[in-house]
Amino acid sequence: MKTIEIVEVGARDGLQNEKVHFSTEHKVNLINKAVDAGIRRLEVASFVHPKLVPQMADAEAVIADLPDNPDIEYIGLVLNKRGYLRALATREGNKRGVDEVGCVVTASDTFGQKNQGQNRAETIQEAGAIMKLAKNDGVGAQVTVSTAFGCPFEGKVQASTVLDMAKELAEFEPREIAIADTIGVGIPNQVEDILASIKDAVPHIPLRAHFHNTRNTGIANAWAAYKGGATVLDSSVAGLGGCPFAPRATGNIGTEDLLYLLSQSGVQTGIELDKVIELAKWIETILGRPAPSAVSQAGGFPVPQA
Repeated sequence: MKTIEIVEVGARDGLQNEKVHFSTEHKVNLINKAVDAGIRRLEVASFVHPKLVPQMADAEAVIADLPDNPDIEYIGLVLNKRGYLRALATREGNKRGVDEVGCVVTASDTFGQKNQGQNRAETIQEAGAIMKLAKNDGVGAQVTVSTAFGCPFEGKVQASTVLDMAKELAEFEPREIAIADTIGVGIPNQVEDILASIKDAVPHIPLRAHFHNTRNTGIANAWAAYKGGATVLDSSVAGLGGCPFAPRATGNIGTEDLLYLLSQSGVQTGIELDKVIELAKWIETILGRPAPSAVSQAGGFPVPQA
């Protein structure tokens, strides 16, 4: 049986650029409804400066209100050691806290400076230091290479640059190396080729992929990543998302769109599509507008009428 793991990023990447305010209660409900649909690994918050990303200002409060379910893994995004220490503090005392931190490096110097205040080499150094700290503290850690296919300021990113970064990052033994098309410029043959080359270079590190649907190639790219060797794919319920530091960036691929593709292709996820569609409809009531994802509007495969 073909299987793949889905990481739900709606509560973090899906909301970070959203102008409609989602309360702590909204975010916790979103996460709990996603878990009820069968999702077992979720990005739940990012530990960034609240003035830069106001939607994430209640990171600690969200995590404190999440149920202590041993079958679920909660991920917190961290961009620097300060963010890591905030994430670690959620585990103090008898608190559940985050199970894993997600580090981010950038394949573009300019994007790195705007997003993290660091160039490419400095983001690798920072992420490596965080992963070492996490290992010593018993916290899981993975790393994402952002702008892996293109940068809004520098243009095309060379595949060789991303491959070299993956080799360097593999030395820190992350749980996964994720490749992110932050501005949605990649196409399937690029995706499959780069995932396959990284898999050949660092076969001991699982690969993950994260796509934005800015140019309507996100779902095709997710399938290409699966074919290229990714064992984990990110998606955001309702297709929400964007990046405050990427001009004109639109949402992530919708979880319901991805589930439809995978289920119709014989790939199992353990997630109930109908419940994810219901969750997208609930999110629409908060947004006050239709969700961007296609399957949230069209539904799953039609049931024959009697």
